[in-house]
Amino acid sequence: MSKPFTVACVQLNSGREIAENVESTSRLVRDARKAGADFILTPENTTCIEPKRDEILARAHGENSHPAIPAFQSLAAELGAWLLIGSLTIKLDAQSCANRSFLFGPKGQIVARYDKIHMFDVDLANGERYRESATFRPGQQAVTADLPWGRLGLTVCYDLRFAYLYRALAQAGASFLSVPSAFTRPTGKAHWHILLRARAVETGCFVFAPAQTGEHVQGRKTYGHSLIIAPWGEVLADGGEDVGFITAKVDPAMVEEARTMIPALRHDREFSLPLSATLRAAGE
Repeated sequence: MSKPFTVACVQLNSGREIAENVESTSRLVRDARKAGADFILTPENTTCIEPKRDEILARAHGENSHPAIPAFQSLAAELGAWLLIGSLTIKLDAQSCANRSFLFGPKGQIVARYDKIHMFDVDLANGERYRESATFRPGQQAVTADLPWGRLGLTVCYDLRFAYLYRALAQAGASFLSVPSAFTRPTGKAHWHILLRARAVETGCFVFAPAQTGEHVQGRKTYGHSLIIAPWGEVLADGGEDVGFITAKVDPAMVEEARTMIPALRHDREFSLPLSATLRAAGE
């Protein structure tokens, strides 16, 4: 089993301007590295939060031309650290983008890409309305990547509500799960801590969840509370509501300890769904 390492989750209040967001993110990533972090993660929409579809499409770049990618490649190489940029808006064509997470290795290489699978199409009770699928094309592929300390399963934000994805990642060998997010305040207050702790307990994985926080353009508000959670469900660090970063020491041996105590990942069983009462009555 690998030796312990230090993980950091950077908490941001991203705006519209890519260059400004790259600068502020890079500053916090450097600070986290100085604090001893070996693996540093940033939130969803690291370099741009923009509510208007037309503006999203206008500001988006293809992967080959996105200015943030070489900047973060250089940053990872400069620091000699593993860096997960929670997501960038990557233009796919004139009418659609991908919400894409990037994992950079300590030499600046792109080790993995993950396109968010589940689209946030919801109407909240306070009147907030989101239609992510109007602009973003959902991913089709779950992704894992090998770190020096074990395997990482990559996810993004709304994926958090789909437990089967995390179980599949754990059963594919993931010991760590990344959940970079820009959770709304209403849903964050109600469900953020509960869902993240549940994903850790269900899978026996460490969960790393860097988050956006505060008020953004056009009054959008995000919940903050970046979290680092151990496989038994303990919260090791909570970012609260301020911009900054949190760190925690991660011992990969705790993954096997949790899974030995509760070996649920080995206990799947096939089952059939019950017939409805109507069908049963008709059969009678």
